[in-house]
Amino acid sequence: MIDSLPNWLDPTPWMEQSQSTDLHAIKNAIYSDNPGERELALMLSPTARPLLETMAQRAQTITRRHFGRTISLYTPLYLSNYCNGGCLYCGIAADRRAIRTVLNIEQLDRELDAITQAGLDEVVLLTGERMPEADTSYIREAIERASQRLNNINIEVFPMQQSEYRILAEAGCTGVTLYQETYDPIVYEQMHRWGDKRDFESRLDAPHRALEGGLRTVGLGVLLGLADPSADLISLYRHATHLLKTYWQAGVTLSFPRIKPQMGDFQALHPVDESMLAQAIFALRICLPAVPLLLSTREAEAVRNGLAGIGISKMSVASKTTVGGYSETAEESTEQFSISDERSIDDFCRMLRKKGLEPVFKNYDAIYREPVTYVRSS
Repeated sequence: MIDSLPNWLDPTPWMEQSQSTDLHAIKNAIYSDNPGERELALMLSPTARPLLETMAQRAQTITRRHFGRTISLYTPLYLSNYCNGGCLYCGIAADRRAIRTVLNIEQLDRELDAITQAGLDEVVLLTGERMPEADTSYIREAIERASQRLNNINIEVFPMQQSEYRILAEAGCTGVTLYQETYDPIVYEQMHRWGDKRDFESRLDAPHRALEGGLRTVGLGVLLGLADPSADLISLYRHATHLLKTYWQAGVTLSFPRIKPQMGDFQALHPVDESMLAQAIFALRICLPAVPLLLSTREAEAVRNGLAGIGISKMSVASKTTVGGYSETAEESTEQFSISDERSIDDFCRMLRKKGLEPVFKNYDAIYREPVTYVRSS
């Protein structure tokens, strides 16, 4: 365990601003030409809440400037729910009474075919922590089979070594999503009772290892509700900017999942309501104009409808959090958490078009899947 964060990640110098009552300073932060940690902290202040509409307008202007009136679409595919982790907040932790299963190759092919037939071209392949049932070789084969059908294949699995990430990049993987969950090392230890995921530092370093291994994008995120949201969001911003400065050719995305109902019935320690979620998204869009911000089907229809194109530029659609579930009905007891937006692809795209937004099913080509060797900045 580590007791404190490295200087490049530590939010402490800006926590005072996150409680600021200086409305004039907050307004200046919203319209800053070069916003950074200070401006982000000010916009996360409770005093900024009455300025949410102003922040939304600013975020929408920036989003349209960098992403146009488009929303990129993707869907998750759970390969396995075997896990050695003891995460208090997770529905597939090792001590949950979940039915454990893993897709065999025939089932995997059917799931990938169903996703392809639905018109989607980007998938995130997910597993629990490292287990014999879904190890690196299994994930590599899943990537190889997915790459025969889809152009953009990402993974959200256990942290790996650089050499393993290289193997997956060569198999056709384009990116890795790996949330730190919380950047508070004390809370992190409390939330992860046992298993490989208990290693805070290994997880923190994994996006670096993934890029060194040749992957093109990394997805970062915090699980809102575990710790002080302002501190976690400032650290998330600092983590993103650190990677973007070090690997200036790489892509970084950010996600904002909130604690949702799951089999362990864990309750958020620091509840984040819809207004605070929107405030966080608007603030990070203002501070990171060109970084894709994602919103999943964890959130309800009304929340997703309201945030699409106003900060958010990429969204999951028609998601299943069970193992499989696209080609046939899967056991609910295999799901990691509950879905809140169950709309079909057609219904979701109809909503986007009514808002003047165009759904994008393909924004990547397989020709760019070759592993990358980055020129690192000092």
